[in-house]
Amino acid sequence: MPERNIEFGKYGARGIKGHEAVARQLDALAGYIATPVTARRGLLARLHYLTRTDHARAAARTAGLTVTDRTLRAWLAGTRTPSRKNLERIEQAYRTVRRENIARYLTARLNREGRGTRVEIHPINQSQVDRPRQRVVEFRTMNVRRWDRIVQAWVAGDDQELDDAWGDQIVDLGSQWGQYEYVTNVGFAA
Repeated sequence: MPERNIEFGKYGARGIKGHEAVARQLDALAGYIATPVTARRGLLARLHYLTRTDHARAAARTAGLTVTDRTLRAWLAGTRTPSRKNLERIEQAYRTVRRENIARYLTARLNREGRGTRVEIHPINQSQVDRPRQRVVEFRTMNVRRWDRIVQAWVAGDDQELDDAWGDQIVDLGSQWGQYEYVTNVGFAA
């Protein structure tokens, strides 16, 4: 059953890979700045986050924001505005630094001292699939106790490692785990 969804969606089923849904939920838990980077307020909030300490500035440079201090001061003062390419770099650096900053806290919250976190797995949407081709895939819940590998793959942005780490967790669903390779949503809270 697993890895046999080579032609997923051929008959009208809709969904996303399970690890992508997990990454989406972790992004929601990260608490990013809601105002877009294109608005002045959003830009200033991200720049303050990336430049408030020496450690933050070093992390931003490592994450790809390689502009001079003079340019940063001009952006903060409002005398110059960043180009579209620089706005994308600022957003990417902000998300990368934010993920790194909250990874340890998020892992601890999700592991809950070995008790883990309850995860809801919503199956694929089969509303567009003809009746004879629909399969019975029910809503499932499970408890994930080891989040370290999942969170580290999310922080690194390593899609393949996140897929492998999530795949190791859903094996706990028993013989049906391959039916949850594609899902509508994966929900959990920290």
